[in-house]
Amino acid sequence: MRTSHTELIARMRPADKVRLLSGQGLWRTASLPQLGISDFVMTDGTYGVRYSSAQIDQQQGWNISDFLSVVQQDAGQVTGDSDKGGSEALFGHSRPATCFPNGSSLACSWDVALVEQMGRALGIECQSMGVGLLLGPGINIRRTPLAGRGYEYYSEDPLLAGDLAAALIKGLQQQGVGACLKHFACNNSEFQRTEMDSIVDERALREIYLYGFQRAIAKADPWSLMSSYNRLNGEQTSQHHWLLTRVLREEWGYQGLVMSDWYGIKDRPASLLAGNELAMPENPLDNAELLAAIEQGRIPQEVLDRACLHMLQLIAKVHAGQRPGTEADFASHHQLARQIAAESLVLLKNDQDLLPLNGQQLHRLAVIGKPARQPVIQGSGCATTQPWQLDCPLDEIRALAGSSVQVDYAVGAPHDEFDDETALQHACAMAAAAEVAVVFVSTPIGVDGENGDRQHLGLLASHERLIPRLAAVQPKLVVVLCNGDAVLMPWLPQVPAVLECFFAGQGMGQAVAATLFGHNNPSGKLTTTLPNTLEETPAYLHYPGENGRHLYGEGLFVGYRYYDKRQMQPLFPFGFGLSYTRFDYQNLQLSSNSMDEHGSVTVCVDIHNRGTRAGKEIVQLYIAPPPSTLARPVQALRGFVKLDIPAGSMQRAQFTLQGEDLAYYDPAHAAWIVEGGQYEIRIGASSRDIRQQAMLVVDSKPLYPRLRADSSLVQLTRHPPMLQAVAELVASKCPLSVDEARAKLVNMAPDMFGGLFITLTAMLGLDISRAELQQLLEQDAHTRP
Repeated sequence: MRTSHTELIARMRPADKVRLLSGQGLWRTASLPQLGISDFVMTDGTYGVRYSSAQIDQQQGWNISDFLSVVQQDAGQVTGDSDKGGSEALFGHSRPATCFPNGSSLACSWDVALVEQMGRALGIECQSMGVGLLLGPGINIRRTPLAGRGYEYYSEDPLLAGDLAAALIKGLQQQGVGACLKHFACNNSEFQRTEMDSIVDERALREIYLYGFQRAIAKADPWSLMSSYNRLNGEQTSQHHWLLTRVLREEWGYQGLVMSDWYGIKDRPASLLAGNELAMPENPLDNAELLAAIEQGRIPQEVLDRACLHMLQLIAKVHAGQRPGTEADFASHHQLARQIAAESLVLLKNDQDLLPLNGQQLHRLAVIGKPARQPVIQGSGCATTQPWQLDCPLDEIRALAGSSVQVDYAVGAPHDEFDDETALQHACAMAAAAEVAVVFVSTPIGVDGENGDRQHLGLLASHERLIPRLAAVQPKLVVVLCNGDAVLMPWLPQVPAVLECFFAGQGMGQAVAATLFGHNNPSGKLTTTLPNTLEETPAYLHYPGENGRHLYGEGLFVGYRYYDKRQMQPLFPFGFGLSYTRFDYQNLQLSSNSMDEHGSVTVCVDIHNRGTRAGKEIVQLYIAPPPSTLARPVQALRGFVKLDIPAGSMQRAQFTLQGEDLAYYDPAHAAWIVEGGQYEIRIGASSRDIRQQAMLVVDSKPLYPRLRADSSLVQLTRHPPMLQAVAELVASKCPLSVDEARAKLVNMAPDMFGGLFITLTAMLGLDISRAELQQLLEQDAHTRP
């Protein structure tokens, strides 16, 4: 007879439970054979399965240097940069796997179905390597483009990040492999990441930094969740009871396992009490501290046993999902990586329709830049993947250009920081002799990575200088950007075409070539706002923090919310991306022009492809709220869909809006609130390109302010039930009737600067104690009639 989890926990000694809730080595869970509990393997993988044979298979001992070699690894070494050494230098004997587009690239596809397909491929590769849990996706908000791990994350918008994460989680877990959603929460930069205290007000926390996690959990139910390294409002997130228990468990109803980031626990007993159940990796000192706390009675039995239950449930899921003998079709996955990269490329500029290039009319093409031969495809750090195959952009361009096109190559900038004038002149001469020139440029390799933020938003210094030199001799210059997050583009006015790749994975080379020659119609759109300068970014004044505190001073106004509120024009807005065809938006229809806070409305709009090429359009729905009692963004993304539309055809985009899509979080009421009024439904091709608009009237019960003894009379008049109650109190203390007392309070309200208690006692001379008034106000348990 199979032993139940409860029975198994009852048989465990405290030492067994401590062992169960600890890692075994760097990448395994504990094995307790005497209890029939076997381990499983987990490994990093936000965009690829990073399997280190030496560390996981324990062919050699491990220590902290092994962990640091993972954190500090340089993507240039993994992709075989000849200037940096072989791919084994720091990476160790890591098995090749598919290096899919990184988060900042992948998200630009806005393609939920495609992301789910990538999740399934990751699951298959995990099964082929015996991995039961993949440590991803990571969905921290891209608050500042300086953040070292911004390349791993999806967006500045939590709805988009949450929906894409849910898709990847679904695909992965469909293959019997668990996902680990991370990093919870507010790990939005790498500067002193294990000690910085993210100071975030509750509205911003709920609406921006937690909402993506809440949405992904509700849609996909990840098997595990990882706490982050940082502090949050004074408390280490790995031992943050409000975050890990009150919000995650009690409010959201999450039933999976919570684990720490590697060496992210500062106080093991406190972390378990807060809800952080699995401590990774193995740490004998943490285990000893926890066992001592249990023996001293400082850990309630129910807390310990609940953590063991969640751990056993995860182990059972992983083992039930195991598919021994699975073989990954890496060739097929490479094609998928190419497809995702092609769907994610963002065409930022295309003056005079320079792109796509016509291979039938083109005779000579110049390709310039080191990344054309040594592609920059991923960031550095623990997510870095050894690619199974790697497309060389130059080779792919030559293959698609055909034999009738002469494709010349020059490196242009062989060194990262300083110029080689001979190489520059050679590249310029080659560009001038060609009909069109394509230059590949990148940010510094190894700077976009873990445990350190970018120092600026520039490209490599030599690449920054290469572009203007080429533009001066070749007016038909295409710039191909390979970067983890936003870069400044002082050279933008000098070039007619810009293709943004971000870190697009091992299939980037073919995807770029296909896009240049029109075999792929670009359809990616930005998931972050690209700034004109670093100084204009929302977090600039408060980054990186001081004295161990990082104030999120912009509050709710992250990304496009900030630019909209300040009426600033960014370099490129959120949701922007060009196509080789043209789409018209027509016939916006709402199933109803009104709804109540518990209802729903269907929104439809017709999208016409008016061009001569088939193309895909990402249709975005934003909601602009009415004037509110609290500050609100000018508009917020509340839906998106990607449509594949043949030339000359029309497809209908459809969205369903519910009350929760209109809500904001009010800390005073500790609740999500839907205010009544007129909401504008905006349908756009980007956040700054709104094509169709309609009004939706929302009926909601009135929201009354929370009142205190020092609240003003004006606030009291906005709370009719409490106004009536206070009028009755006044009438009981003086000759006025209740109606007269209410009228007097209303008439006095505009001119009374003192609080309610002062008004009633000092101004009206009533014999009312502060405790008596406070007791009356506290009867306001419900803010709505």
